[in-house]
Amino acid sequence: MPRPLQFLGQGVVYLVIALLFGLFSDWPRFTFFPADQAQIMLSFAHGAQRKGECRKLTAEELDELAPNMRRPEICPRERLPVLVELTLDDQPLYRESLPPSGLSGDGPSQVHRRFVVAPGSHRITVRLRDSARSEGFDYERSETIALRERQNFVIDFRSDRGGFVFM
Repeated sequence: MPRPLQFLGQGVVYLVIALLFGLFSDWPRFTFFPADQAQIMLSFAHGAQRKGECRKLTAEELDELAPNMRRPEICPRERLPVLVELTLDDQPLYRESLPPSGLSGDGPSQVHRRFVVAPGSHRITVRLRDSARSEGFDYERSETIALRERQNFVIDFRSDRGGFVFM
C-alpha cells in the first residue's frame, strides 16, 4: 500500500518535470529572421517538359511486346531541368538549374529558398524555363511590392494558373 510520503515525492518529481517542460518551451528564444527585416520565400515543385519526343511504334515492335504492354507510341520518362531566376531591384538574387527528382529523373524539380531582405518597396522579377529552348524563358512575372517588417512574401509557381503566383 502506497504511503503518503511516496505520493508527495512523486508529485514533486512531476512538478519539476512540468517546470522543465515549461522552461524549455519558451527558452532559449529563436527568431527565424531579424525583426527589422522581411523575407522572400521561393517555393514550388514543377515538372518540366520531357527530354525527347514520343514516337509511334511499328507493327513489328508492337508484336514483340507482351499484350498488356502494347500501346501505339512510346515516350521517354526523363524530364528536362528547370531553370529559375529571381532578381530583386534588377540585382540577381537567385539563379539555378534544378534537376528533376525521382530515380528515373521523371519527377518535378523542386526549390525552397528563403531570402532575408530590407523592408520597403522592391521590384521583383522571377523567370522560369521548362522547355528545351536555349535562350529566354517560358514564364516571367515582374511586379513592384511593398514589404513590411517581419513580412513573409511567398512566390509559388502554378502552371494551371498561368505561371508565378505572389502571396
